[in-house]
Amino acid sequence: MRGARNPMNSWNRMDSGYDEDGFYVLGPNDLDLAGRLRRAGSDHRKFIRQIFVSVDITAPLYWWKEYDTYKVATVANSTSTMHRIHRKEFEMEDFSCDRMTEGTRRFMETVVARLEEIRKRYLETKGKEDWYDLIQLLPSSYNQMRTCTLNYETLVNIYYARKDHKLSEWHDFCGWVRSLPYAKELILGGDEECLPGADRT
Repeated sequence: MRGARNPMNSWNRMDSGYDEDGFYVLGPNDLDLAGRLRRAGSDHRKFIRQIFVSVDITAPLYWWKEYDTYKVATVANSTSTMHRIHRKEFEMEDFSCDRMTEGTRRFMETVVARLEEIRKRYLETKGKEDWYDLIQLLPSSYNQMRTCTLNYETLVNIYYARKDHKLSEWHDFCGWVRSLPYAKELILGGDEECLPGADRT
């Protein structure tokens, strides 16, 4: 908020601070300014680029392919598929299968069982052929965890690009965005249709 007040040298109007629980609370003056700047467009809301967010996200590889579109102002460290894929037993819970039809889910169980056979063989042989079998057979529904760093401006862009997407994972992500501190004022810009409880799925 200090940076948001730099253009007009209005630091004396700052009224935000930490409450008794250690949470930063925007005062009425700062909240009013933040909302007006947010609604005025990206040139005026530069201060939200300095509101950083760090989060652990577990999602299937097919979702991560779409997330990777956002390369500006994002950083991510993932669990390693290349180096750690063989360390844990393969189970159905490692994959996003909740939207599969019954027949496809049964087939997926055979894929997971085959992956586990290959994994065990690789542990014995350390053969490169087995390692390639694991990597190339691995379905895009495999869940990977990444620690992601973003900022509120990036979240504005992601939210409005993805809030009506056909993938349910994007609806989950956008629901999380709506739950962030001051999301209504700083990310959604007061868009009533996008507030918590306004289910658009």
